[in-house]
Amino acid sequence: MMATTIRTRTSDTALTCAEKAFSLLTVEPAPLVFDARPVPGLPNTTMPLDRLRTLLVYERYDSHTTDVLWRQLARHAREWGPAWVVGAIGVALPALIHLAAKISHGRPRFADDIDSEVLAGFLQALRTTDLESPRLWLRMCWTAWRAGASVIKDQDGEELPLDFSTGSRTPRWPYGHPDLLLGRAAAAGLISDDAAELISATRFGDALIEHLAAEHGTTASALRMRRRRAERVVAAAVTRGDLSGPSRFTVNADEAAA
Repeated sequence: MMATTIRTRTSDTALTCAEKAFSLLTVEPAPLVFDARPVPGLPNTTMPLDRLRTLLVYERYDSHTTDVLWRQLARHAREWGPAWVVGAIGVALPALIHLAAKISHGRPRFADDIDSEVLAGFLQALRTTDLESPRLWLRMCWTAWRAGASVIKDQDGEELPLDFSTGSRTPRWPYGHPDLLLGRAAAAGLISDDAAELISATRFGDALIEHLAAEHGTTASALRMRRRRAERVVAAAVTRGDLSGPSRFTVNADEAAA
C-alpha cells in the first residue's frame, strides 16, 4: 500500500512534527494499539500502530483490505479523540512524505508550506471523506496531493519541471506540476474528475492500474484506453495553450473520441 519509508528532514516541518507526536504514542509500556482482527488480510491480532505502519510499508495488500483498514482508522480518529487522529496520520506519514517530496522536488523554498498543506489536506480527508465509497485510501491521498500542489500553482517562474526540456518546441507547462495541470483540465470540463484522478494515481502516485480495474469491475486494458484518451485531450490542450490562462474552454469532439 505504501512502498516508501520515512524520509529524513533537516528541519522541523508539519510532517516531522507529526512523526514526533506519533512516536510518543507508540513507545512502551503503553503504545496505542490497533485491533487488526476485523481487517481481512492483516494478522489476526492487536498491534501497536508503529508495527501496523511497518506492515503497510513493506507488504502489499489488496484494495478491500486497504479500504477496511482505513475505514476503521478514520472512524477511530473521528470518534475516539485526538490520540487516534495523530495515530492515523502517523500510519499515513510514509505516503504523505512521499507525496510532499514529489511536489516540492526542485522547489526547496516551498517545502515547508507544501508539508503543511499535505498534512492539512489529509487531515481534512480523514475527518470528512465518505468512508463507505470504494478507494478510500486513494481518495484521501488525492485530497492531500491537491492541497500540497496548491502551494505552487500561482508561483511565477515555476512553469517547467526540472526534467522537462526548455527547448523552443516544448509547450508551456502551466503552473509547474502535472497534478495542477490535470486539475485545471478537469475544472475546465476537458476531462472528468475521475479521469484526472486515474491519471494522477497511476502516473504520479503508487496505484496499480490492475488494482483500480478490479475495484471498478473492468479490465486493465479498458482503463488504460480511458487514460490514454484523457491524456491525449490534455496534451492537445497544452499544445494549443488552452491551459495557460484562467478562462474556460471546450474540447473538440474528435479529440475526445481519439
